[in-house]
Amino acid sequence: MSTQSSRKSPYTLFVATGLMLFALFFGAGNLIFPAHMGQQAGENYIGAVLGFVLTGAGLPLLGILAMAYSGARDVQHLASRVTPWFGVFFAVALYLSIGPLFAMPRTGTVAFEVGIKPFLSEATAAQVWPLLLFSIVFFALSYWLAMSPGKLIDRIGKILTPALLISIGILAAKSMLDPMGELQAAQGNFQSHAWVEGFLAGYQTMDALASLVFAIIVVGALQAAGVGNNEQLMRLTIGAGFLAAFCLALVYAAVTYMGAHSVAVTGWLDNGALVLAQIANHYWGMMGNLLLMVIIILACLSTAVGLIAACAEYFTRLIPQISYKQFAILFTIISCVLANKGLSGIIAFSVPVLMLLYPLTIVLILLAFLHPLFAGRQEVYVSTMALTFVVGMLDAWQAAFGLSADTKALLSQYLPWYEIGLGWIAPALIGFVIGLGLVALRGKRVVSVH
Repeated sequence: MSTQSSRKSPYTLFVATGLMLFALFFGAGNLIFPAHMGQQAGENYIGAVLGFVLTGAGLPLLGILAMAYSGARDVQHLASRVTPWFGVFFAVALYLSIGPLFAMPRTGTVAFEVGIKPFLSEATAAQVWPLLLFSIVFFALSYWLAMSPGKLIDRIGKILTPALLISIGILAAKSMLDPMGELQAAQGNFQSHAWVEGFLAGYQTMDALASLVFAIIVVGALQAAGVGNNEQLMRLTIGAGFLAAFCLALVYAAVTYMGAHSVAVTGWLDNGALVLAQIANHYWGMMGNLLLMVIIILACLSTAVGLIAACAEYFTRLIPQISYKQFAILFTIISCVLANKGLSGIIAFSVPVLMLLYPLTIVLILLAFLHPLFAGRQEVYVSTMALTFVVGMLDAWQAAFGLSADTKALLSQYLPWYEIGLGWIAPALIGFVIGLGLVALRGKRVVSVH
């Protein structure tokens, strides 16, 4: 073991890495979406938060475990078990989604909308320059932090994350000791399908997608900290995943609880940002809004840092002619520009892509665990992912352009759970069975990364 590694005990590395991973996952969306969901779920908030935790914390944990278990070098290597071209397609789509096209610009926009805008006059907030100035400073700082990926554990795990958790804890503790009001009746589909609605709401966090990327960041950060033993590296990576998922689940439960109890005072609000702002203001007035500003900006900053580092590292390997620094600058500039297009546009554009990528990601993670069961046969990967892809494309098309009433009725009739957004499950199972059948018939070509 290196001298550097000997200075840090395994327990210290476990805690610091777990907190770093939590901070990388935890952006402003992880506060905004459960807060709004809590309002909608009302008295059914427990079912909703259980569904949200599954996609918002459970799936990211499974993603970390899948990468550690599979032995894949990165998400492209894992997805290439389907076919090499699919590996590149999936990895590029995933990195661009959680990177410069959606998630990274959203960090800057949300940080401004929730953290800064409430303190501006109406006339000033309506102008272009405040968001432009803030986004330049925000992404410049994110770029600086991302330029030393080997120091991510120290900079994020030991500084930003504890401050973030303390800030959230203060607000959550106050709301639990002194709830704002009585629970209200559930709204819309939360009346009958609270669990499913929470499950689908968890897509918005993008954390299951990011988990396949952040697992590699964790490994790299641990190696930079001096961990060279593969067994210890695996244990620390898995332990960090469990700690991060536990922290995420606690925060989701607390924020959903706050949202569910807020309606009696705030009324029904359009988004989680307004919900959080009203809650903070209710308890502490302007000081509450200042606390919320700290929470949101820290959450957004830590996520932006991780995403810049992850995207630059991947695309440098994909196109080695361009350096890590050059890609980091490029993605930072793109994110800064798109952040100025507005939060509503970013979210609206991202939903169709998420409706395609999330089912593919979930199925790929499950296949990684089932890999030994079918000896890594390519037929199983191809047939399962192909049928999942077809339904994912239908969901993406519906989210982007809509489907006719007759088409939706037909799909609901023949695809179980399609009407609640889970129509990809049955085709994925059918594809898996078809793949096993093809293996039994043909018995050739083994694909394995071990």
